[in-house]
Amino acid sequence: MSMLQAVNPANGEKRQSYQTIDSQALEHMLDASAEAFATYREMPLSERARILREASAILEANKQSYATLMAQEMGKPLAAGIDEIEKCAWVCRYYADHAAEFLEPTSVNTEYSKSYVCYQPLGTLLAVMPWNYPFWQVFRFAAPNLMAGNTIVLKHAEICMGSGLAIAELLLAAGLPETVFQTLLITSDSVEQVIKHRAVQGITLTGSGRAGSAIGQLAGKYLKKVVLELGGNDPYVILDDADLDLAAEICVNSRMKNSGQVCIAAKRLIVLDSICDAFEAKVLERLKSVSMGDPLAPETNFGPIARADLRDDVHRQVQQAIADGAELVMGGTLPDGPGFYYPPTVIKNVKPNNIAFKEEIFGPVITIIPARDVDEAITLANQTDYGLAGAVFSKDIAKAETIARDKIQAGSVAVNRFVSSDPRLPFGGIKASGYGRELGIEAMREFVNIKTITVT
Repeated sequence: MSMLQAVNPANGEKRQSYQTIDSQALEHMLDASAEAFATYREMPLSERARILREASAILEANKQSYATLMAQEMGKPLAAGIDEIEKCAWVCRYYADHAAEFLEPTSVNTEYSKSYVCYQPLGTLLAVMPWNYPFWQVFRFAAPNLMAGNTIVLKHAEICMGSGLAIAELLLAAGLPETVFQTLLITSDSVEQVIKHRAVQGITLTGSGRAGSAIGQLAGKYLKKVVLELGGNDPYVILDDADLDLAAEICVNSRMKNSGQVCIAAKRLIVLDSICDAFEAKVLERLKSVSMGDPLAPETNFGPIARADLRDDVHRQVQQAIADGAELVMGGTLPDGPGFYYPPTVIKNVKPNNIAFKEEIFGPVITIIPARDVDEAITLANQTDYGLAGAVFSKDIAKAETIARDKIQAGSVAVNRFVSSDPRLPFGGIKASGYGRELGIEAMREFVNIKTITVT
């Protein structure tokens, strides 16, 4: 056993420590989840919906305290934390309202007297969740799967165990039966024990490519279904007929959100040569509105990076990008003082051989990449191992939509806006950004037994 240590990223001070559980206790929790599944799967859908609606109400009633917890654990400004909790409440209501429709058996016209497809829960699911959205990442997975009748064990990021425990407590308070949802106080070393347990029928992970590869290998080893939502190096293509004020505002807001720690942020801004200088000027002007500071201060809209090592990695990538030939326009320096802050940073003239082009930078770094024409912009957009999200900016909506639909290789592409996850729409990536989908009706079909019934 070991201790999990929470550190406040705003000042670097230790907050709270959590004692991990041993192998025997973990096995007991997994056995309890299997036992809970046997009865929870029989709970009427209307009762599961009632529980999720109550969870939504608890989230809304306590959003200030949950936002404060996130600010202290991973540095999210209060206003952003409140937005996150409200979104969690929304996803609970959404699946409470629509699960019956999504799980309705589908009739198929065949030569048999009756043939249809039904959707039944699988069992216990393991959720391996990251720190950047401590509540949302959990609820966007938990809401559809609790409605489907599955039980859940959560392995949260080690710096966000307080959030993980708070989620388990609020679901219990909402009326969810004990052990249907459990937060496991474990490290990554114990994940294989969870995956190989007979009760665990599926795994979902949101995180890095390295973590996804490790979980994917274990899922294959033990023949368990897995959904992976991994990183992104998202291209935002700005055409020469774009509204530059709108494009600059959206790209800055997308990239600076959550201090740049967003998988679907505007990471590679691919701008046609003819407008590149004008666009850069507007980006720099927009960055003046960024207020970096204590995430608990009401005026702050830009907090620290979640951990010291993560900030150091962002700085290393920026320095390497400059060494690779990029030009530093703004930021790029480690600030003095306590906490894990990193300033808004802009680098330009980034070429395909540059680290900032090839790797995801998980921090507040805007990368401006020039393109000669639309064809080169599309080529540059797709010249990446990732495929999570992207965007196209143009006043010609039909042209932008065609590029978004037919040319950009990603799971989600927006036109004249930034990509965001939405309970009503499927979310996920292709290529090195993972596979499988969360949200929408697709989320309810990922971890169910899609069973075919035929009657002579």
